[in-house]
This record gives sequence, C-alpha cells and structure tokens, in this order.
Amino acid sequence: MEQKDFFSQIKGSQSLSFQKPPYILASGNVVGKKEGEGPLGKEFDVICEDDKFGADNWEDAESTLQKDAVALALGKAGLEAKDIRYIFAGDLLGQNIATSFGLMDYEIPLFGLYGACSTAGESMALGAMCVAAGYAKNVLTLTSSHFASAEKQFRFPLEYANQRPLSATWTVTGSGAFVLSTTRSKARITGITTGKIVDYGVKDSMNMGAAMAPAACDVIYHHLLDFERKPEDYDKIITGDLGKVGKEILIKLLREKGIDIAEIHTDCGIEIFDCEEQGTQSGGSGCGCSAVTLSAHFLKQVEKGALKRILFVPTGALLSTVSFNEGQSVPGIAHAIVIEHA
Repeated sequence: MEQKDFFSQIKGSQSLSFQKPPYILASGNVVGKKEGEGPLGKEFDVICEDDKFGADNWEDAESTLQKDAVALALGKAGLEAKDIRYIFAGDLLGQNIATSFGLMDYEIPLFGLYGACSTAGESMALGAMCVAAGYAKNVLTLTSSHFASAEKQFRFPLEYANQRPLSATWTVTGSGAFVLSTTRSKARITGITTGKIVDYGVKDSMNMGAAMAPAACDVIYHHLLDFERKPEDYDKIITGDLGKVGKEILIKLLREKGIDIAEIHTDCGIEIFDCEEQGTQSGGSGCGCSAVTLSAHFLKQVEKGALKRILFVPTGALLSTVSFNEGQSVPGIAHAIVIEHA
C-alpha cells in the first residue's frame, strides 16, 4: 500500500477506516456458572460449574479462562499457536498476571494491554491495525475478568459478604478470544475510533456506570463526527459495561449533543444477566463482559447477516486501589469498533 493510501485511512480526529479490513476469522468464549444461568446461557461455548476452573486460587482460575478461550478460538479457526504472529491481551489484575501466567505456555509474541473494562475494544483496535497494515496475517485479541479476583483486588474479600448498592455492577467471570486475519470470513472490522480519558469527577467505585458513561458518550460522538454518520447507519450500538444506570446517563448525555441512540442501543452488562432474577443490581461489567457477549451473541448475528453493521464500544473505569484510597476520582475510557457483515 502506498503512503498516500495509508493517510487516506485517517478519519477526522480519532478514527481510522481500513482500506483492507481485517476479518474476524473465529472467536472463543468461556464463562462461569452465574453467566451460564443468564439470558445468554445457551450461546456460550463453555460454561464451567466450578468458578475456580480446577485451579487453586481465583487468579489462577482467571489464567485458565484465558488459556481455554485461546484454545477454542484457535480450534474454530483451524490454526495452531505457530500460525499467530501476535497476541494483544489484558485483564484487570495488577501487572496483568492473568494474561502473563495464562498465555506464556503458548509462546506467542505478546503485547500486554490495560484499558480496564475497555480492553476488549483496545485489543481489537490494535490487532485490527496490525493486520490491516500488513504486519501480520493472523493475530489474537483476548481479555478476561473474574468476579472473585476482581472483588479481592478492588473491593472486599468474598467472606466479608458486604452489601452492594443498586448502582453496582457484577464483574463477569469470563474470557473472550478473537482471531483477526487476512483470511476471509463472515465478519470484518472496517473502522475504529480510539477513545480519550474522560473524567466527570465520579468518586463512587460502586457506580462504574456513572464513571464510564461520559467516555462512551465522547467516543460515540466523535466516531459519528469522524465517519460523517448518524445512529441509524448502525443496526446496533453496543456499549460494554455501563449497566442500567450507565445506560440512562449515556442516552441523556448524547441527547444533549443532539444525538439519540435509544432505539438501537444496548449494553453487554444488561444483556448477560437477568438483573432482577440473578441479583446483579445494575448489570454486568469487567473485561470479560463485552468480550464474551460479543463472541457468543452479537458476532453470530453479524455473521448470519441479521446485523449488517454494529458499533461495539467497550467501556473502562481507570481506577486502582491506590488511586481510590487516595481519594482520586474514577476516569473513564471507551473505544469504538465498527464490525460489519462480509
């Protein structure tokens, strides 16, 4: 591709439109027992009845999630580890330990990422850029989260049995892996919009939806601006982890900008759980939430042609135990991925 062709892929201030869109060749997903009991239970590849996945502790369990999701994605794609040029992966744990311990046996060059719950979007965006630019024929993008390991790190040990407010979301136990490739398939990534850090000063770590909704609003607004599109140009706009509270805030913020997505918007955190029946308060969240919901549910609809074009917008809250305990606010970030039926 000539240099002028590369520059012609740049859209507006934050976006890229790929001239040679990478295909989503295959995906794999693994979830825990609670996720398997939810509305999407019949669609997941693997549901494990033991949330420790045969491991000795929660962190090793999350590593096992990643390992199994990669095996599923590779198997569906008909590929082996040696066929993958790079992995783009991350999780919620300190130093990305679920990723490093989960993937080291594959011996594939790794870019370790952290975008909190937006990591599914970040990894897919970077993987798509890599394939579209001709740097790799096949790459893997991967994320995971685990309810127990996240609670242990960010909130309270499970034994504490603390009360959860209605604004809280339930960290999804799950991992989703995607093979992005130059090989044709029924779905492809045609564009991306990279999000910015947005901070509205929210300090409530139990209200992630409120912290992340402004970032989702910002990236959706700039995506539509960069691509000169309207909401109706998409069959669905799918955020990652806002839950019921964040969804209401997002729709209100976009309406203030003259954009109404209410009719076509949904959120993976709302789709994956029955909030009333399963007691998940506002819904689901976590790195694995958007990844497994895309893999098990929405990607299949794109491949069938039931959805022609979707905007996939995983959302992340950029906090740590240190920043929270020091009284800092919770900034948010979101990334937008255009996925189309091929």
